[in-house]
Amino acid sequence: MRPFFFFALFLFSTVSLSQTTLKTPWTDLVNLENPHPEYPEPQLLRQAWQSLNGSWDFAILPKGSSPETGFAGKITVPFPVESYLSGVQLTVGSENELWYERRFDLQLSPKGKRIILKFGAVDWEAEVWVNEKNVGKHQGGFDSFSFDITDFLVKGKSQKIRVRVWDPSDAGPQPRGKQVKEPKGIWYTPVTGIWQSVYILEVPSTHVSSIYSTTDWENSAQIFYPEITNPKPGQEVEVTLLDGGKLVSSFKAQANKPLPVRLQNPKTWSPDSPFLYEVSIKVLEGKKIVDQVTSYAAYRDIRMGKDENGHQRMFLNGKALFQYGTLDQGWWPDGLYTAPTDEALLFDIQKTKEMGFNMIRKHVKVEPARWYYHADRLGMLVWQDMPSGDMGNRWEIRPGVIREGMNKKRTAESEEIFKTEWKEIINEFRFFPCIVAWVPFNEAWGQFKTTEITQMTRELDPSRLINSASGGNFEMEGTKVVGDIMDLHNYPDPVMPDPRIFGEKNILVLGEYGGLGLPIEGHTWQIKDNWGYQSFTSKEELKARYMILLEDMAELIPKGLAAAIYTQTTDVEVETNGLMTYDRKVIKIALEELRKAHEKLYK
Repeated sequence: MRPFFFFALFLFSTVSLSQTTLKTPWTDLVNLENPHPEYPEPQLLRQAWQSLNGSWDFAILPKGSSPETGFAGKITVPFPVESYLSGVQLTVGSENELWYERRFDLQLSPKGKRIILKFGAVDWEAEVWVNEKNVGKHQGGFDSFSFDITDFLVKGKSQKIRVRVWDPSDAGPQPRGKQVKEPKGIWYTPVTGIWQSVYILEVPSTHVSSIYSTTDWENSAQIFYPEITNPKPGQEVEVTLLDGGKLVSSFKAQANKPLPVRLQNPKTWSPDSPFLYEVSIKVLEGKKIVDQVTSYAAYRDIRMGKDENGHQRMFLNGKALFQYGTLDQGWWPDGLYTAPTDEALLFDIQKTKEMGFNMIRKHVKVEPARWYYHADRLGMLVWQDMPSGDMGNRWEIRPGVIREGMNKKRTAESEEIFKTEWKEIINEFRFFPCIVAWVPFNEAWGQFKTTEITQMTRELDPSRLINSASGGNFEMEGTKVVGDIMDLHNYPDPVMPDPRIFGEKNILVLGEYGGLGLPIEGHTWQIKDNWGYQSFTSKEELKARYMILLEDMAELIPKGLAAAIYTQTTDVEVETNGLMTYDRKVIKIALEELRKAHEKLYK
């Protein structure tokens, strides 16, 4: 370690965070030399790849500086620099930049192929160099990005990557979710830098770069939309569906054209039966296979429709289904934005399912692709929020029914940052069938041009429902709320929008309620001053109050309530209103009791 940069690191860092004593069951199981070794893109599986997770050099320097004389120490990627698992636990701040560097031996063969460098997510602005040459810059903390680095590689195996990161946190207008410089209450520790896997792929010049599919319910078909990079004249794409390795159906078309695959007696995907077809995608030049990847697909339809009593409901595969889920923040005491292991990432979904919930609202955060893959496999419906940012507009309560506020007047730059990242998130995650609703805005946090953003969302993905303004601040088209869903928040007791006013044209939901708090000694982020929307001192008191809330909510379902979301899956930092503690070691109400109580809602 060079003395100058040791000094610079601490001089320009905001603060050194105290060492956490709150560990999850997976904290000490992390392989620091090769964390998160699983293939990061289960939706587009390739064999020739190399993980770059593990130990990197790092430095925190004043904005505009460069680490030409050395680095300060080691950081474990992909854990954010503020986290315990990063090995650093320092804040950065908007006046500084975080630098990474790693030398590695290339295990892939670039001969006749292209080498793609991929980042799962970096918060917020990332600029990348390979072997001292600048390969590009990306802004956006929640979407993946990549660079073709083939022409930047040097002879021999040894290569070098350098990354500069700047993140203004809540000092900037960019989407940031619940990160703030001064965490308290429902606002949490800032996250800076690489927080998802870094890896490289070996691909042919013409290759499948992405794919997604939608279900054509009326015609018993699954329509695939493959994106082929650098296609050649005469090349075709073939999509084949299999069930347990047995051929179901296939279709062939020109590159970058939709491929409708007809299905005889298709098997549907649902929370009760999360069936997934195996999918093979080939780029063909005559009989020659130019590129081949594997994927999966679900035959699943989601839409709004009226039930036999005239109430608007969410129809899954042609049947009305009451959706009941948890508000899921996706934070970890050891990794902050990053789960310690893939098993940990899976754990929250598994336990939520075992509790008898059929849905998760992923709240102002986007997870790695593997999280949605696990939700697909387990059969968990997901409402996906857009991470909020550029806040400050009013959000008021009008007695009776609606929370209303003012749309924020954002700068042109701020609007463009939001639109660009929301487009990237939708385009990237529309692959995953578990996602059944998009949520652009929450509680007026930075909300702007609601109708325009809702229309943009619809154009990008017409196959899903849109909850344009969770919690209120609705824009109206006559008597209809813009989007498909009218969503109210209320703590702790359940309420619903007035079905006589809003029930004719919108799905009525309770987007947040509950928030019953119970700090468990030895399992809290801090020793005292933890809180919930309503706090209790024992598991028995908590359970009794939760069951009363559940009974009250159940009475709203026949009146038109179509979905509800309980706050929340786990405790997060000082918020102790989770059904599980922040360290995931204590479940506050027995799984079986929750499951039996929730079963009644679906009847």
